[in-house]
Formats: sequence, C-alpha cells, structure tokens
Amino acid sequence: VHYLLLSAPWSVLCYYAEELQLRLPLQALPNQTSIWSARLLGRLGIHNVMAQEVPNLPLDHYTCQFKVNKLQWFLGSDKQDTFFSTTQRHQILYEILATTQYGHSKEREVGVDWLLSENVFSAAFPLHDGPFKLPLEEAAPSSLNQRQILFQYWANWRKWYKYQPLDHIRKYFGEKVAFYFAWLGFYTGWLLPAAVVGTLVFVAGIFLMFNDVPAQEICESEEQYRMCPLCKSCPYWQLSSICTTFKAGRLFDHGGTIFFSMFMSLWAVMFLEHWKRMNASLAHRWDCSDFEDIEERPRPQFTATAPMTIINPITGAEEPYFPKRSRHQRILAGSMVVIMMIAIVVMFVVSVILYRVVVAILLASSGYFRFVASASRIASVTGSVVNLFFILILSKIYISLAHFLTKWEMHRTQTKYEDAFIFKVFVFQFVNFYSSPFYVAFFKGKFVGYPGNYVNFLGVRNEECSPGGCLIELAQELLVIMVGKQIINNMQEVVIPKLKCWWQKHRFDSSKKVAKEGESVQAEKAPWEQNYQLLVFEGLFDEYLEMVMQFGFITIFVAACPLAPLFALLNNWVEIRLDAQKLVCDYRRPVAERAQGIGIWFHILEVIAHLAVISNAFLIAFTSDFLPRTYYKHIYDSSLRGYVNFSLAHAPWDFVQQNNTTCRYRAFRDPDGTFSSTYWQLLAIRLAFIIAFEHVVFFIARLIELLVPDIPQSVEIKVKRERYLAKEALAENKV
Repeated sequence: VHYLLLSAPWSVLCYYAEELQLRLPLQALPNQTSIWSARLLGRLGIHNVMAQEVPNLPLDHYTCQFKVNKLQWFLGSDKQDTFFSTTQRHQILYEILATTQYGHSKEREVGVDWLLSENVFSAAFPLHDGPFKLPLEEAAPSSLNQRQILFQYWANWRKWYKYQPLDHIRKYFGEKVAFYFAWLGFYTGWLLPAAVVGTLVFVAGIFLMFNDVPAQEICESEEQYRMCPLCKSCPYWQLSSICTTFKAGRLFDHGGTIFFSMFMSLWAVMFLEHWKRMNASLAHRWDCSDFEDIEERPRPQFTATAPMTIINPITGAEEPYFPKRSRHQRILAGSMVVIMMIAIVVMFVVSVILYRVVVAILLASSGYFRFVASASRIASVTGSVVNLFFILILSKIYISLAHFLTKWEMHRTQTKYEDAFIFKVFVFQFVNFYSSPFYVAFFKGKFVGYPGNYVNFLGVRNEECSPGGCLIELAQELLVIMVGKQIINNMQEVVIPKLKCWWQKHRFDSSKKVAKEGESVQAEKAPWEQNYQLLVFEGLFDEYLEMVMQFGFITIFVAACPLAPLFALLNNWVEIRLDAQKLVCDYRRPVAERAQGIGIWFHILEVIAHLAVISNAFLIAFTSDFLPRTYYKHIYDSSLRGYVNFSLAHAPWDFVQQNNTTCRYRAFRDPDGTFSSTYWQLLAIRLAFIIAFEHVVFFIARLIELLVPDIPQSVEIKVKRERYLAKEALAENKV
C-alpha cells in the first residue's frame, strides 16, 4: 500500500475559503456555553455532579464570511499555520478532491469518490490528531491532543453521567456529527422526567392491583363463570384461572395511564419546541445558522452518470443535468417497489398472526395441563420473538434496496439524496416495526363475532385477546421488540466494530509481512498506517433511525407500557458512550460536514408526536378497560362490585342447545348475539372521549408552541451584534 499525504498552500486555502463561504473570527468572546440543568442547580445552590472541566475549551467568536481582500480585519490572520482550523483545511482539501476532473471532459470523470468506487484508490481520509490512548507518564491535561481529550472526557465509561463536550466534538468532527450528539444528549436528558413519571405510574399500578375489586371477584369466583372456548379445539375454561394474568393487566390499565398518556403527548411537544431553541443556539454558536445548501455541489456520482449537461442560469457554468420528468418517473417506480415491500411486511405480520392461532390450537389440544392452561400466553410470547427476527431480517434487505433505488433516482445534491433515502427507509421501518403492535392494539379481538357465529379469516377463526386482555399483550409485544432490539443493537455496536478492526489489522499486518519477505513488522506504525487500519465512517443514518424508532415506541404506545421511557433512558446512557467510542477509537476520522440541525429527522419526529396523540386516544378508548369501568361506576356501583358479571355476555340460545352447555364471553351483547344498548352507549362515550382528548392535547400543544419562541432572545441579540461588527469591520471606508 502506498500513501500520499496532501496539504494545501496558503493562497489555495484563502481562495477556497472564500469560495466555500467559510466563516472566520472577527473578535474573540469567552465561551458562553449554558446548559439549563446547570443554571437550575446553580440557582438552587446544589453541587452539579454532571459538570466537568475539559481542557483546551474552544473560544467563542464573532464571525463573518471570509473575504480575501479584507484579510487584515480577521482575527489571527498574521498566523498562517493556525488561521484556518484543521477541520476547515479538511473541508477545503476534500472540496478540491471531490470536484477535480481526472478523465476526459465528455465522460465527466470527476472526484475522488468516483475513484474510490472504481478501486483506483483504496481509501481517502483526514488523519486523526494522534493516538487516543493517554501517555503512560502523567501528562498535563492541556498537553493532550484533541483525540485524547475526547477519549478521556467523552468516550470514557466513567463519564457516563457528565455533560458532553459538544464544542470539542464540533471542533474535531464538524457540525453534522456534533448536532447528532447534541440532540441525543438533549433527548436523553428529557427522558429523565418521563422515566420518573412512568415509573411512579407503574408503582401506582402495583398498589391498585392488590385493591382492585373486579380482580378480587375473578380470583374468588372459582367455578361461577364458565367461559366459551377461545379457539375451535380449545376447551371451556374458568374465569378464575386467569386471576394472576388479570392482576398483571391492572399494572398497565388504570386511571394513571390516562394521565401518563396526556403527559407524554405534551412532553413530546415540549421536547421538540425546546430542541428548536437549543438548535438555534448551537447553530449560531457554531456559525451555521445561515448555512444553506444553495452552494452545495452536485454529488460526484451524479456528475459521472448524468446523461446530459445544461447551463446553470445562476453561475452560467455548464453542469451535469438529469431531466426532471425522468427523475419523477424513477421516483414513481421506486415508490411501487416500496409499496410492494410494505405489502411483504403485512404478509409476514399475517403469517405471525396465523402462527399464534395455530400454536395456541396445538398447545390447547396437546393434553398437557401446563400447556393447555397457558396456550394463549406461550403462543403470544413466541409470536413476539418470531416477529422480532422477521423485523431484523427484513430491515437488512430493505436498506440495501433503498440505497439502490435512491442512487437510481439520480438526486443532484447529497442533501436531497439523504432526504430521499431517509424518507424511504423510515416509511418501511415504521410499517415493519409498528405493524404488529398496531394490530394487537387496535384490531386483535375486535372483530371476532360471538359463539355460534364467529368471523373467519383465511379459513381460521379470528384471534381473540388473551384472557388477561389485549393491553397486557401489547405491553409484552412492546417490551420484546423495543428491549430486544436495543440489546441486539448494542451487542452489534460493541462486537462488530471490534471484530472488523481486528480483521483489518490482521489483514494489513499479514500483507506487510509478505511485502517485507519475512522481515518483522516495525514496532511503531506511521500515523497514516494506523488510520488506514481503522473502519470507514458510514454516516449517522443508523444511529438516528434507531433513536427515532425508539421515540415512536415511547410516545405512540405509551398507554400500554409506562416503563418504556425508563428502558429508553437506560439504553441511551449506554448509546452515547458506545457511539463516542466508535468515532474516537474504531473509525477513521470523517471529513467535517457542515449542517444547520438534524435535518429531515426533526420533521419525522413532529409527525410521530402528532400520531402519538391520536394513537393514545384510541388505545385508551377501545383497548383499555378505563371507560367501561368509569361508565359502570357512574351508572351502577361506584365500588365496581358486579363489574365482572356486567362485562360478560351469555352465549346465544342456539349455541347452548348445540353444545348442551352454557358459557360466558367478553362482550356487550344481548342473548341473541346482537349488540346491547350498553355497547352503543359506550361507543358514543368512546368516540366523545377521543375527540375531547385530542382537542385538549392539541390545544395545549399549540399554546406551548406559541408561548415558547423558536429562537431564544439572547441568540437574537448576538446575531444583531455580529451583523453590526461585520459591517464595521468590513466597511469599505474603513479599509
């Protein structure tokens, strides 16, 4: 392997700094990093254990766009070696490499990315600032390199409760990476109150479980309620047999759940509103609040494969062009493929439903008492695990397909390419991950018919909810998918990079041994050799996707599982340090990319937050027992005595005659099988509750949006001050 170390002379750096509209300092400021929790603890006089002193804190500056002819007005312009930061030098060099033509003009062979894809070069990367491991002898913190500082104060497991050094991350990895970690840290901080409230609601459920009158009635009923079979070959069963399951269901299904659903809906709105403010502050501090993608160059792959050229009306330069009509046709064709893949996911969901039905029938007719008694529960748990494996396998296949489709659609810029790819994968993953919980929450047990007149699907009787109710099944489904996925992902993030790094080093060392014909490998490798052995950084897409899907789980279905925010919080504490370690230790240094925020992901989070309000309203109204219990309290008995008998219907007379035995089933129906007046009254109450819940939550959410300004006042003042200074410094008459 041969290496080329590139650097750019001062004149080239100046030319491209102006071309790329880089912002450079006019005047230094003390770093005014301000974290709300630090301010709050300071006011209360409580020692802040999360704060830490990180050496070499980057200064804050008033900045403006670089102009060569106004060079003397910029701070530090007399020191050519340090005037441009390392990341700015990387950006300039990458710009030159990505836009330089290496082939014939008519073939439009442009850019280092294309050369990498053609295997002309095996890699192109900026160098890390040195080793990440600390020197053996005790060194002064200020003498550490940037990578060692990040490793010691950020990627260190002992710092799991400390604030992240965001300014150091931005200085070393660029704004795009820094915004991801800023958002992840902010989200994790906001999960803390949600986790505390969720845990309190769960603890309240434990106390309510022991004092629940209907649960006591079921446990003491013995052989009073003989229930109809749950499937074709299932036996009759006693309601008292589900005593434990029914009590467990009360952990999630009580009045506190209503409060928590509303709390989480408003929490999501507050979180997004405050993130907007945080985003505005960071964008200003990091000089990218007016960074727009207008100047973004065409993707090298687009340049190389575009079929024609056109004169750019703004610059007058000839540039590659792909007809809009052809692109729209390709996007339409790609959408058909996405719809087809979604249909495949739905088929898998149906197959899991059929699997549950068949397993329940087989276990119920097996003759083993233990299997017969818990046939429905075993089928449900194993079905959740099978569903998780289907989800993970389909995700891998689809992401490869989405990459191919997005490339084929020929998007001109990297931003448009990423937005199209993210949208495709998110839509698919949304259906993939949420279809099964949606089915359990809103469809399972709703269209089953009644004894003697059951509804069939594909020749199999429709699934009923397990004896304990659908809400406990939904909680179990969520815990299996959410916690199972988190454990698998974290194991992958720990094991796979380490294995890849080991393999890369092994391959590199063995090739060097061959090259040196038996000579021993030199003890100390050159920095570029050490960097070459590291893994290629493939972007933050997977990390964002994992967190956004998690956000969906803790908001859309929170009524079923108040502990979801707690599991998310525990996962994210691990996730921050895992991602930090990968970037600092296992990956080559990425080229610093500028960004104005988290991009399209913010709009996806807003959609999820709105969907969560609707989902929770339907979950409480139709899946939970809250409204039927409230109805019974007000109409019949406030102590809920007799509620169990009230919620069970008698099997129709013709079914009783046919089977020579009577039984009960969960429904509000008359003895002839038609819906009772109670059913229709409850339906009206349920629909009224949905409308009231949505209107109240959306009204409060809109009020929060109006009361919380998107840009903090302090940032607005700084922006005005900066513009004033820029005018003063760069005014023609001053020059």
